[in-house]
Amino acid sequence: MKWDELEEEPCSMARTIGVIGDRWTLLILRECFLRTRRFEGFQSALGITRHLLAERLKKLVRLGVLRRIPYQESPKRHEYILTQKGLDLYPIMMALVHWGDTHMVDERGRPLLHEHRKCGKMFDPVMVCSECGEPLSAKEVHVHPGPGARPAPERVLLDKKAKPKPRRKAA
Repeated sequence: MKWDELEEEPCSMARTIGVIGDRWTLLILRECFLRTRRFEGFQSALGITRHLLAERLKKLVRLGVLRRIPYQESPKRHEYILTQKGLDLYPIMMALVHWGDTHMVDERGRPLLHEHRKCGKMFDPVMVCSECGEPLSAKEVHVHPGPGARPAPERVLLDKKAKPKPRRKAA
């Protein structure tokens, strides 16, 4: 697998990492979900160089995660808005937030709390089965090849103590 060709891999995780798999892109997306829309806002919030920010925003626009909308003509300036494809990254972002809130928080506590507008309660994101609604954990999920899977290479497992059998010479 080549890092710059992940978007072409027949693996959903590799393709996704090809889109959002660097720290700046994830932080830009965080800002998008916090309602930052303008170049200067991203730069101010993140302390990222203009060149790097422009490069990441172009990639997100090219891949359909963000759309670029002009908000000023002279000089021409744009806002960056999440598309539906970008909004569909919300569960991933919330899973990262939840992991950080669980494993990386210090004595001050969580930096942000999330309120569900519908019920008005603070919540922790959870992943549930789309079929039965039960919470999911890694131990409760089995993975099977899908229609887009490539044939798996044969894997040879050798016992560490076993010695390979000598090959016979062709007669």
